Amino acid sequence: MTHKMAALSVDPDVDVSEMDRTDPLRHLRASFDLPADTIYLCGNSLGPLPGNVGARLADVVQRQWGESLIRSWNAHSWFAMPERLGARLATLIGAQAHEVTVADSTSVNLFKAACCARGLRPQRRRIVTETGNFPTDAYVLQGLAQLLGPGTEYLAVERDRILDAVDADTAVLVLTHVHYKDCAMFDMAEVTRRAQARGALVVWDLSHSVGAVCVDLNACNADFAVGCTYKYLNGGPGAPAFIFAAERHHAAMNPGLVGWWGHEQPFDFAEGYSPAAGMRRTLSGTGPILGFATLDAALDIFDGVDMAAVRAKSLRLSSLFLDLVAEKCAGFGLRAITARDNPQRGSHVALAHADGFAIMQALIRRNVIGDFRAPDVMRFGLTPLYLRYRDVWDAVEALSQVLRHGEWKSAELGRRARVT
Repeated sequence: MTHKMAALSVDPDVDVSEMDRTDPLRHLRASFDLPADTIYLCGNSLGPLPGNVGARLADVVQRQWGESLIRSWNAHSWFAMPERLGARLATLIGAQAHEVTVADSTSVNLFKAACCARGLRPQRRRIVTETGNFPTDAYVLQGLAQLLGPGTEYLAVERDRILDAVDADTAVLVLTHVHYKDCAMFDMAEVTRRAQARGALVVWDLSHSVGAVCVDLNACNADFAVGCTYKYLNGGPGAPAFIFAAERHHAAMNPGLVGWWGHEQPFDFAEGYSPAAGMRRTLSGTGPILGFATLDAALDIFDGVDMAAVRAKSLRLSSLFLDLVAEKCAGFGLRAITARDNPQRGSHVALAHADGFAIMQALIRRNVIGDFRAPDVMRFGLTPLYLRYRDVWDAVEALSQVLRHGEWKSAELGRRARVT
């Protein structure tokens, strides 16, 4: 079916079928196992299943674990996977291969990164972050401040006051590059430069950036960064996260949460802790080998992919989505909180509505899958690797029908499950 576009920012003589036909990333859709009857707009929360994961996991379980057993730590290099995966991820975030490791969760890695940064600025006491940041980031930083005691203060301020709050007493500024709700994106280079000019270190959370927007940590002179791998990287539910530290910090950094995998000689089983050199000291406990293997398979999809092309398609998809919503869904109380005229945005679109949860449930019933964030935000992930322009058209058409026919007005759709 051809969907002609009218009064949109794209060429009105080009239809979405033509946009899909000329899409340089169109071949990547076949890399995923996507249900044929579903428009998946939730890759900003959980990426879909890459088609090569099943075979990779079967090999790790049946051959490596099943046949090689404990010998696989050496025979199949299980022990080296945090660094090997870190090196693969480094190419997507503008880091050197030895500046990234993969392990633990984003929350745990954020604790480590913030602890490293705080320790490198011992004469300063304040940890600054943004009000309204993803809650786990705030919780982790509050917990770290409490753990470090009266000598450390946690301070959250509004986005437009962030840099004003960075002063001579600020040890570390912690920010999420792309905001989890409104999708607004910080100018990483400028914020880092200005914070560092005041003597602070900066920790970036890349959870809503990596794999969807262009990131160049070293070009921005970033200090530390963390991020998850189960969103745009499609590493699977609960996939291990990553942590980056600029090489200049390696010798002196102390992640606080240490364990035997971060020891310089873990199999000497020494009583005292001696940190490994470089990024290996950011490791703590035994890594999740099945999670590592899943992520390793998922990253194959990014081999040879031009992230500039991914970014260009992301912006085009979100512009199309917002334009169609303005055209087809006006008058129903929707409010776009992702700015259409601001190219400094990530790869999802957020719409607000007083009954946003029920509306999203009605869409999901139509197999158009997004998600909801309290109190009133509907999020639509526009993932360039597998999403088609016709999917955006059809998704907005479904949203229009839900609103027009009041499909969301039922008590059943208003009842919230534990996960929204």
